Amino acid sequence: MENHFDKRLDPTKLVPGAKSVISLQYNYYPQETQPTDTYKISKYAYGEDYHHIIKAKLYELLNFIQENIGEVDARVFTDSAPILERAWAKKSGLGWLGKHSLLITKQKGSFYFLAEIILDLELNYDNEIQTDHCGSCTQCIDACPTEAILPNNTVNGSKCISYFTIELKNELPNIMQGKFDDWIFGCDICQDVCPWNRFSLPHNEPKFISHPDLLNMEKQDWQEITDDVFKKIFKKSAVKRAKFSGIKRNISFLKN
Repeated sequence: MENHFDKRLDPTKLVPGAKSVISLQYNYYPQETQPTDTYKISKYAYGEDYHHIIKAKLYELLNFIQENIGEVDARVFTDSAPILERAWAKKSGLGWLGKHSLLITKQKGSFYFLAEIILDLELNYDNEIQTDHCGSCTQCIDACPTEAILPNNTVNGSKCISYFTIELKNELPNIMQGKFDDWIFGCDICQDVCPWNRFSLPHNEPKFISHPDLLNMEKQDWQEITDDVFKKIFKKSAVKRAKFSGIKRNISFLKN
């Protein structure tokens, strides 16, 4: 954040001469989810790593633009560069920022990835949504076991279950014992309780479909998981970020 703060504020530092940001959403809400009585991973990681899938689609769109308009200088992004993705999506009218800091739309809820094309092309721009449709609802704040969601539409990253189970490489702090609610990679609690996600519809992306073994894994299966099984189930998954050792650490922490 500190190293690239200027790029987050000024897209022309990423694409010289940039005039527009095209913000896009891509649904990842699954048709089937894990059982409620097992160790859980975030729904976004059920299938293949979204970075590669979405970038390929962004390049398709960019190629379409260049074929129909001509030479356009542009770059595509999805959670892969110093870009204020949610701020640009909000500014482009895709939704509003919920109290859990995620972008929400009335029609789709919040289970989707954000992506951008920054380009040196003047476009007709959409208007920002001015209304915060969360109102007085505090379900995400109330449901967070680690009290990571603050009242000002921000999240204390150092208290978020996703941070602990994915980003933190050291030992998990004892003070968080009993607060992870069986999550071992990421966390969807704040989205699962959000009333707007009652409108979420299953995605139609084949590459987001989980490995069949994942949805059948019980706690004992997770506890006995081997490196070979891990590699088979999560071969192309974002879960590989935590590595086999990280998943084993998280499971062990929950067992104690």
